[in-house]
Amino acid sequence: MTSLIFDFDGLILDTETPDVLAWQEIYAEHNVAFPVASWGQIIGGAGASQFDAAIHLQELVGQPLDLHALHTRQHRLNCSLIEHQPVLPGIVDYLDSARLLNLKLAVASSSPHSWVDTHLSRLGLAGRFDKIICADDVPAGRTKPQPDLFLLALDQLEVPKDAVIVFEDSPNGVKAARAAGIFVVAVPNPTTSLLAFEGENIRLSSLSDLPLNALLKNAS
Repeated sequence: MTSLIFDFDGLILDTETPDVLAWQEIYAEHNVAFPVASWGQIIGGAGASQFDAAIHLQELVGQPLDLHALHTRQHRLNCSLIEHQPVLPGIVDYLDSARLLNLKLAVASSSPHSWVDTHLSRLGLAGRFDKIICADDVPAGRTKPQPDLFLLALDQLEVPKDAVIVFEDSPNGVKAARAAGIFVVAVPNPTTSLLAFEGENIRLSSLSDLPLNALLKNAS
């Protein structure tokens, strides 16, 4: 293996738990419970276009709500919570080990550069990756589970697919990596662990569970 490609949301930075916590706070203000399982489908499963948390809240309370205001407030709460999130366990160790092994590193994310680049800079990780591939870099509608992000990463890294390991936290990410023909390690977070995964080569509860050198031996 010569290269590693990392997802961003939920893999490098836990942006998904704050998302849930923000909606839970808003739902609690209306004395109803937020359906975490339904939200999980948006994060990386098959139902990404089938659940709108604001509309669902409106249905639960049985009266009209300002949907735009709900989404705006949730976004502000979410961003505030994310600002306090650290890098997820094992990530920095993997990046350090990869550099010692002269491996190429990339991020491949379905989020836009404005989101990914900002947070990578805040975390002090922007300079750790050779390439950062985001939703802006592929045609609309061609993010995960489509393979385009990973295919572009392979092209920009100038490496063959059989020399790469992808790290993903969601079923859609795993599907995208497999569609690109790449070895994939699933590392579900508390939100995506509720979803059904299929096709990963290895599954870990955290990157801190298995050092990179040991993973490379398993992948060879």
